[in-house]
Amino acid sequence: MTPRLVAKRTAQSVAVLLTSPAAALCGFGRVLQVYTFFAHFYALFPGIVGNLLRGAFYRLTLRQASIDTNISFGTYFVYPEASIGPYVAIGAYCVIGRARIGERTQIASHVEIPGGRHQHERDAMGRLRGSTDGETVIGSRCWIGASAIIMADVGDGSTIGAGSVVVKNIPPHSVAVGNPAKVIRSAVDPAGGANAGA
Repeated sequence: MTPRLVAKRTAQSVAVLLTSPAAALCGFGRVLQVYTFFAHFYALFPGIVGNLLRGAFYRLTLRQASIDTNISFGTYFVYPEASIGPYVAIGAYCVIGRARIGERTQIASHVEIPGGRHQHERDAMGRLRGSTDGETVIGSRCWIGASAIIMADVGDGSTIGAGSVVVKNIPPHSVAVGNPAKVIRSAVDPAGGANAGA
């Protein structure tokens, strides 16, 4: 291992030790109200220290999470049922519900991923009732632009434009933009390689 990797692993280990009491208090994600408190708490730590603490806390509490993530200031996962693949980078002030995010996906700031399929109905008294089923899946090596809202699955290697609202599944290796988001072209170049940053 290189000296830089040794330093990184050491810092990550310290962060895991520091966040272990909080993770234990919330039953490693099983006690939702306590989990939510600490998810909000760790969202407020700035800079690299915050990134390390958030990565460690979610490593201990989410259904599945790699320690090798970059979760920026103000971002939090609403439910511990979410999962994050390795080398995922998430910008500031994102709110993520029940979602599965594939490896090496990059998510810009102010993105919302409510997670799952949402249904809202009113009963005979006019009271609103809501329910959520399943999870939202974002494939590996995707790019999600700033302020996008993702309410359906996004295939591997796809690019979602800034401000887009995804309400229908996006096929792999697509570029989609707009509200509602529509596929405007394939993100695969003629040579056969993916061009997810297009």
